[in-house]
Order: sequence, then C-alpha cells, then structure tokens
Amino acid sequence: MDNSQIEQIVKQVIAGMQGSTASSSAAKSASVPDKARVAMLTSLGHFDIKEYPMPNVGDDDILVRVEGCGVCGTDAHEYKRDPFGLIPVALGHEGTGEIVKMGKNVKVDSAGKPLNIGDKVVTCMIFKDNPDITMYDLNKQNVGGADVYGLLPDDDIHLNGWFADYILVRGGSTVFNVSDLDLDSRVLIEPCAVLIHAVERAKTTGILRFNSRVVVQGCGPIGLICIAVLRTMGIENITAVDGEEKRLNFAYEMGASKTVNFKNHNGIEELSKAVKESFGGYDADFAFQCTGSPIAHANIYKFIRNGGGLCELGFFINGGDATINPHFDICAKEITTVGSWVYTLRDYATTFDFLKRAKGIGIPLEKLITHKFPLDEINEALEVNLKMEGLKIAIYNK
Repeated sequence: MDNSQIEQIVKQVIAGMQGSTASSSAAKSASVPDKARVAMLTSLGHFDIKEYPMPNVGDDDILVRVEGCGVCGTDAHEYKRDPFGLIPVALGHEGTGEIVKMGKNVKVDSAGKPLNIGDKVVTCMIFKDNPDITMYDLNKQNVGGADVYGLLPDDDIHLNGWFADYILVRGGSTVFNVSDLDLDSRVLIEPCAVLIHAVERAKTTGILRFNSRVVVQGCGPIGLICIAVLRTMGIENITAVDGEEKRLNFAYEMGASKTVNFKNHNGIEELSKAVKESFGGYDADFAFQCTGSPIAHANIYKFIRNGGGLCELGFFINGGDATINPHFDICAKEITTVGSWVYTLRDYATTFDFLKRAKGIGIPLEKLITHKFPLDEINEALEVNLKMEGLKIAIYNK
C-alpha cells in the first residue's frame, strides 16, 4: 500500500468522524422542544407546572437541559413565607445540567475550561456592575453581592431557575464545566461551596489546625457537609451535636469521631460536660454553629476553650436574637469569632476538588440525598423538606 492510498484512507476516516460528530450535534439540537416546563411558585405553599416557549439563545447565552437540582432551605423559606417578595418566581439554585445550545461567542467557562454541546455545567452568580466580584477575589465579596439563578424576579424568559426542564444561562453569568463529576456530586456543589467558604473563613483565625478538637453543632445537610470538609482536611477529632439519632449516625459516615445527642442531657451544663468528655476531658479548640437556632448559638460558646475559635454560619436568614453574656462567653475566654454567609466565586472552584477528594477517601456524600422527586411532584418535595423527613431533598429529571 503506497502513501497516496494511506492518505486517502485517512481522509475517509476523518470525514466519517466529522459526519458522525455533525449528526450527533444536529440530533442534540433537534431534540430541544418548542416549550419548556417550569415549576413556578405562584402563591405561598404552591408551585404550578407551567409551559413557556423556548427562548432564543443569544450570542453569549447557553441553553441547559436540567438534570437535577437540590432543594435548599432558602427555597423552603420562599415557599412558606416569600421573605424576598419574589412570587411569582422560578426557584432552584442548586442545579446542574447538560448544554444543548450555545451562542457563537461562548467558548470557555469562568475558569477558562473549554465548553461544548453535551458538557455538564453549574452556575454560580450573575455579575452586576461590581469590580470586587471576580474569579480571583478571595474574601472581599461573597455571593450576596450578586444575583443568582433561582432567586430572580420573573420576566419574559421565565427559564430563570433550576426547578425546570431547561434554564437559559445568560451572558455575564458564571458557568463551570463539571463534566468530570457524577450527577449526585454536581447537585451537591452549591451547598458544599457554603462549607468550603465557612472553613476558609475559620482558617483565617489561625486556630483551626490539623490536630484541632472541633465541635460541629447541627447535623442537617450543612453540618454534615461541614464534617466531611473537615475530614478531607485531615482533621479527625470531630464531635457532632444534634437531637436526632438518625442524623448523628450520618455524622459518623461523614467523618465524625464522636456524637452527642443534646436531648439526652438536661440543660447546658450537662450538655457542655458531655461535649467535653467526648474530647477526653478537654473543651473544643474550634466550633462550627450550623443551625438557625438562637438558643444553639447561645449554647455553643460553652463548648469552646479559652483562646478558641467559632465560625457562625447557621443563620442564612434572620432567625431572631440570641442571648449571650459578653464577659463569660467572649471576653474572658478571648474567643475569636468569624461569620460566614454563602460563598465567593473562588470557593466554588475549590469545591470541585473537595468533592473529588471526599470520594477518594470514601466519604459517601451521595447518601445525603435521601429523597429524589420528579419535577411534577415539587410541592411534595417541599413539604418533605419542611417536615425534615430527610436530609437533602432533590428534584431529578429523567
């Protein structure tokens, strides 16, 4: 066989591959329907499944077929009370899905990674005219300074939240290619970013170290993920505090070494003693307060040693006032306290590495997703969330 014959064969193979790719891309585009279903919160405690025409995809936009989205406590607050005054609104900000259409100007994601039809993506924030929110800003500005899909006022596009079949990611938004993560991991990215941010805030105190004794109060999804993040850092001496044995059992799976059920102890003195005994007679070096309870916040100072640290991250909304004694709880102990609320853009990127590390050391984060509902059962999903019948509730599309 001479060189000309070989060259001809190579050309035929390449042409066949290009034809196959083109056919595949065409099939993906052709599979996009004319309308999209959106779970629209139309009144307190009620979603309606509405159909809207598929919007045009602009030169800087991305159309994503939604594969799954977690139900956040913020969604539950909006469902129950509409504290942000958004109704009618398409909720869902813990979502992920597959790119089905892209504008001609879209080439790479927010970290510079190539984007193509079929890639799996998540969004983080939508930029406003604020120079402090950048990929390289470490702690100047958290996501509170930007808009987020799933918490946007309704408009003529309607595909504004991840509780839907499709979402239109508009130009100026952040988007990350996460094709190397499985679906369950992708659904957990947003809540995990909250804890990556909290631990990064805790590290600024200089107190949280490899051999620290750490207490995590509250074993809902946030507290359990907090334990997992600490464990991936190599911290092993972790005590979880909660009032439900089922959640405390999950805490062990996430990496806790000891657990304390506060319902088994009468008053803060007994509870503090139990936490101290879990550390072999020592108070905690550092504490993470992961509940939205003012009483829990007031109690947690009692678990911390003199010169210790505290990260308060449980109050995503106004949960009321807490009563503490500034002398005994803060001044006399010289406790260093940091607050944490959501995350920065940089924390989002760090979260991808955390998820891979957690899987690598055998932490079964996917077990946190205890309930999966189809989109048309979203009202049932929110009710299960409000009744605290599971841990992470999620909407999965087929």
